[in-house]
Amino acid sequence: MSARTAKTAHKAIRRHGSYRGDIRVVDLFSGAGGMSWGFKVHRSFAIAGAVDLEVGKPSTGEGVLQCNDTYEANIGVRPIALDLAKSGPDEVAETLGLDKPPTVLLACPPCTGFSRTNAQNHLRDDPRNTLVGRVGQFAERWRPAVILIENARELLTGRFSAHATALLQTLERLKYQTSAGVHLLNRFGVPQQRERALVVATARKFPHRTLADLWAGFRIDEKATHVRRAIWNLPHLDSGEAHPEDVNHTSTCLLGEALERIRAVPKDGGSWADLLLDKHNHRYLIPSMWRSVHAGRLNRHCDAYGRMAWDRSAPTIKRECAHPGNGRYSHPEQDRLCSVREMAILQGFPRSYRFMSRSRKNAYRNVGDAVPPILSYQLAWLAHWILTDSRPSPEHLLLPDTHLEPSDIVPTRQLTL
Repeated sequence: MSARTAKTAHKAIRRHGSYRGDIRVVDLFSGAGGMSWGFKVHRSFAIAGAVDLEVGKPSTGEGVLQCNDTYEANIGVRPIALDLAKSGPDEVAETLGLDKPPTVLLACPPCTGFSRTNAQNHLRDDPRNTLVGRVGQFAERWRPAVILIENARELLTGRFSAHATALLQTLERLKYQTSAGVHLLNRFGVPQQRERALVVATARKFPHRTLADLWAGFRIDEKATHVRRAIWNLPHLDSGEAHPEDVNHTSTCLLGEALERIRAVPKDGGSWADLLLDKHNHRYLIPSMWRSVHAGRLNRHCDAYGRMAWDRSAPTIKRECAHPGNGRYSHPEQDRLCSVREMAILQGFPRSYRFMSRSRKNAYRNVGDAVPPILSYQLAWLAHWILTDSRPSPEHLLLPDTHLEPSDIVPTRQLTL
């Protein structure tokens, strides 16, 4: 950055706040706080406000997800419950009591309408997808220095990626520098095979940088992203039990045939297809499994009722991870679903994070919906680098209170010609 550009950038920063913990951040669609957590932990940022309507499915109404209680308990800020399909930047700013616009805007609209896990998303454009375009209205009114958006990969690659294209065109019209790409998050230390879209937009007063720039020359050792490394030392639980010292170390209570099916699935990576090897276990195969067998497609829905493998990253943890039939969510050894705490750790949350939902099912949903805090902490350092031109060392990028350690950072291999 040239001296002139740096001077201009520093003036812009002073308009929003100084470097000492008051660079203002606003989080739209804040959920349980996964995106905000990285900025809360970083010493240079202050969360000025958050917005979430706590809607699960449109048919269930507002306030059902109970994620704002979790956000407030951990972030220390109570999100406001406004419908961002109707409430614009002025109303949000007034309700939040903002006297100045935020420097950093976090905006992670619902991904349910884009995700490939919902077959209907290949056929119809979910009305919630229009929330992506609303981000452009906030950018135009507030003119934040940095905008960060995380979503399902289909935001950029799916049938209705036109919403993202239109937003990027709006941001470019507003003179933002933009980059958009799909990333495997275990590349950044999240112990999960999670593929997500990420958009970074930077006002032209500042240098534009990305996660690739942040990690140039380094990577996280693959072994640090394995299930074993993340959750091996958590206390043993029986199905449905809650640990007395951690109310979030609790799992869905499985009874009868559901529990017997889990017991029959081989440990450390087994799946329902393994039940075919023993006729005594055929009684646990449900009709959809038999249909896959008769169609010769044993890999179809093979993750349902499967166990995680110790020495691989966890599968993608989705919002409906509260039942073993929804994915490979059973513990590698113990005969139960992974607990809320285990799922949260695999989603990149610190071990001390508290999920306050009165419903255990909602706690699972809040975990599955979240931006992994391991990632958001790196995004906070990326924003800090953009705003101050001070590049962090790789060790700074590791979120405290997680399984990651400095020794997990290794140099990338350079190809020799």
